[in-house]
Amino acid sequence: MSDRVVVAMSGGVDSSLAAALVSESGAETIGVTMRLSESGSRCCSLEDADDARRVAENLGIRFYVANYAEAFGKEVIADFADSYLAGRTPIPCVACNKRFKFDHLLERAKAFGADRVATGHYARITHDPETGEARLRRAADREKDQSYFLFSLSQEQLRGACFPVGEMSKDEVRERARGLGLGTADKPESQEICFVPEGNYADVVEQIRPEAKERGGEIVDQSGQVLGRHAGIHRFTVGQRHGLGISSDRRLYVVRLDAGSRLVVVGDVADLDCRGAHVEQVNWISGHAPDSPRRVRVQVRHRHGAVPAEVEAVDGDAARVRFDEPVRAVAPGQAAVFYDEEHDEEVIGGGWIAEGHK
Repeated sequence: MSDRVVVAMSGGVDSSLAAALVSESGAETIGVTMRLSESGSRCCSLEDADDARRVAENLGIRFYVANYAEAFGKEVIADFADSYLAGRTPIPCVACNKRFKFDHLLERAKAFGADRVATGHYARITHDPETGEARLRRAADREKDQSYFLFSLSQEQLRGACFPVGEMSKDEVRERARGLGLGTADKPESQEICFVPEGNYADVVEQIRPEAKERGGEIVDQSGQVLGRHAGIHRFTVGQRHGLGISSDRRLYVVRLDAGSRLVVVGDVADLDCRGAHVEQVNWISGHAPDSPRRVRVQVRHRHGAVPAEVEAVDGDAARVRFDEPVRAVAPGQAAVFYDEEHDEEVIGGGWIAEGHK
């Protein structure tokens, strides 16, 4: 590690231990909590900032709170709402990681005279001994692995990042934090989007974009037969079965969302199967797209196991994915992340699903 490292401290146990490990390494450690909301969200709230401050005091390191609420609202929350209105299912954590923890915060780190940012992510970074190229790998604890959310990081960002808890399990992190007397050792963690209270994303969309309330439409089957009406496509995601608001003697699923005509298209479970996908805004971790189709394993959701596939770079920053076997509910707006075929451990690249191919 460099002699001075800025640690993104969210107030949770993972980032708290990350700060402790960086400090133990002998590096001058500076803790920074990023204030991302003025409304008291569950992540990076004033309470979390206080927890992080107490950990910093325990460790004897400098600590600051950086207010990024306005930028976060524009760059992450507004994009989240607009994606739902466009019929996509967004992943705001990816944008938060790239734009804030490894863009805005890395810039602030340089102002502190530091060239690295440490976070509590469960992932690993290694470097090619010959080329110095940074490589992004899954965490040692596969159950906690967060590499899926980090696929968009550039070589520059990866070279300026470190993940001190990436080699540890969650139990080991908590045990070590207890041993160090960190007050966050047993703090519960949230599994939901930080700015979406109780997981009610539709209400958040309507608060940000009130016009969403006026965008109702029809629910139709694959043949176009009208089965009912809905209060907005932002209330639906591809693969959804419950809460459709229609009655049927069949189990129906959302198979497609048409934002232009405000249609929610439903069908049978088999209608969700996709043989491939078109992926846009692809980031190749090496910085270079492969010259020919490459065998990989592709993960299309955070909790989805990576499956064998072939990926081919096309049209600049786009890619075409062909799955060996059909994959269910490939939702536009989600990320398709490419891992190495042999061990399913190294992130090759990834991008945003534009559409699934039957």
